[in-house]
Amino acid sequence: MDFRLTKEEALFQKMCREFALNEVEPIAAEIDAEERYPEETVQKLMKYGLMGIQFPKEVGGSGGNYVCYTIAIEEMSRVCATTGAIISAHGTLGAWPIYAFGTPEQKEKWLRPLIEPKEGAKIGAFGLTEPNAGTDSAAQQTVAVKQEDGSYIMNGSKVFITGGGRADTYVVFAMTDKTKGNKGISAFVVDMKAPGISCGKHEAKMGIVGYPTSDVVLEDVRVHKSDMLGKENMGFINAMKTLDGGRLGVSAQSIGVAQGCLDEAIKYSKERVQFGKPICKNQAIAFMIADMATKLTAAKELVYLAAQMKDKNDPKASMYCSMAKYYASETCNEIAAKAVQIHGGYGFIKEYPVERKYRDCRVFTIYEGTSQVQQMVISGNLLK
Repeated sequence: MDFRLTKEEALFQKMCREFALNEVEPIAAEIDAEERYPEETVQKLMKYGLMGIQFPKEVGGSGGNYVCYTIAIEEMSRVCATTGAIISAHGTLGAWPIYAFGTPEQKEKWLRPLIEPKEGAKIGAFGLTEPNAGTDSAAQQTVAVKQEDGSYIMNGSKVFITGGGRADTYVVFAMTDKTKGNKGISAFVVDMKAPGISCGKHEAKMGIVGYPTSDVVLEDVRVHKSDMLGKENMGFINAMKTLDGGRLGVSAQSIGVAQGCLDEAIKYSKERVQFGKPICKNQAIAFMIADMATKLTAAKELVYLAAQMKDKNDPKASMYCSMAKYYASETCNEIAAKAVQIHGGYGFIKEYPVERKYRDCRVFTIYEGTSQVQQMVISGNLLK
């Protein structure tokens, strides 16, 4: 489908599709079965500049836009949700806040190694969520205490950190003034190899099992004052701005997985014969596929609209990213469920891709802000 892509964007889409089919799809089931991080694929993504698509070339990126970023995530997620999640989380959560709020020196020190189009680039992660501070970030317990020399000593723990244990660079949020709630949170860029940082075991997850998720523990971690990201006590606002792009990434994952489910459902319905004819000849199945395709088309239109609004710096882009994430993630879960239903008993067997896709997409309505949080953001913007 052509969502009013430019010639360059259409060519980029073709390249991403070929990469996904040749490099990602052949090992997607293996990654899931072994619950392993696809390091070989990530190195290729780095080499071809797909880990820094939306960043200008002058800071080390590939010079693309948010539409290209969306295309890449969608195409990878169509065959492997883990790979789509890696591009999404790294680019928006790990790298973008450094680009948006960092000084020229911080961009050179921390951002360029994350987004340069070369093998061996570093991986970024985002540390906000804590055991007692999910949506309510003001309840977090991680603190950063300023020292006489201007540095900070950080103590606390983060949970459900996407890329935990694999990432090299973390954007970590901590209380620098506990009396101010959200207005007392600051952001820091932290090297994973810094003394005092450790990661817990990889969480045993329902889906996207190839991308590790773990706790990150900080024990007397000294952070130089030059590694504070943005102004002191402005971390919460910057975290919320970061999540706008993250939500666009999840919406791209959603339409990618949904398209993969629709592809599999159509293919299976044409091949599976019951009562002497392919099951797609049964109106009940045909109408399910029609419903899936229609809702997916609507979701794609909304997702790419949000991407275009991000590219234009439209003031309503934040709301539309929430709309895209909300609708696309819920639609993806519905499409995945119908794809399993169309497969019947085979949809419950790991040999068939829809079983994996069904597990993978369940988190889309949860991470980067639940569907209910998106409703809060959307209604908050409309009812000002």
